[in-house]
Amino acid sequence: MARKSEKTQVAARRPEVRLPPLVPFDGEDGGVGLEPDGDYDGVEFRDLDFAGQSGRGARFIDCALRECGLDETELLRARFIDSVLSGIRGVGTDLAGASLRDVEVTDARLGGVQLHGAVLERVLIRGGKIDYLNLRTAKLKDVVFEGCVLTETDFGGAQLERVEFRDCVLRRADFSGAQMKNVDLRTVAELDIARGVDRLAGAVISPAQLLDLAPAFAAQIGVRVEG
Repeated sequence: MARKSEKTQVAARRPEVRLPPLVPFDGEDGGVGLEPDGDYDGVEFRDLDFAGQSGRGARFIDCALRECGLDETELLRARFIDSVLSGIRGVGTDLAGASLRDVEVTDARLGGVQLHGAVLERVLIRGGKIDYLNLRTAKLKDVVFEGCVLTETDFGGAQLERVEFRDCVLRRADFSGAQMKNVDLRTVAELDIARGVDRLAGAVISPAQLLDLAPAFAAQIGVRVEG
């Protein structure tokens, strides 16, 4: 009887965003602000500053946000569907409980972004740098981090399924209480796990990464390594 083949890694499904012709955003009644529970369909937001504004509960479908400032912007429970976010920047952007489906995020410069409790499905985050990203208890399915720098990202209690980290830097990551299934870390350029190394069941790493993480694995099971 032939031996049953080993389980293979299942790749993440990437978003395929094809935007329709977009209408430039001119705000409500000619203003330049976001609106709570706003409904934006086929709109382009370009070179706008939404610092301190509230778009909580807003819905963005077939939209593009390009080179926009999001300092302290409130987007709690906002929904982004079939949309592109490129060159966005900001500190303290609040996206807690948000939903992102079929979304591409490119060359973002963000710090202290709140995405705890969010749902990300078929999302590509490519290029840029994100510091102190809070993804606690978030659900990530078919998400790809590619060529980006992630510093002190908090995945505490998050659910990760078919998540890939491609040629990116992952510094001081916290996976405490996380659940993983088909998570691919093999091509991470710099893998630094601050907490939660015991939660890597369901992930795949490279032989070189195994050697780098060996001290952390040994410490986790109480083994001392001495010369």
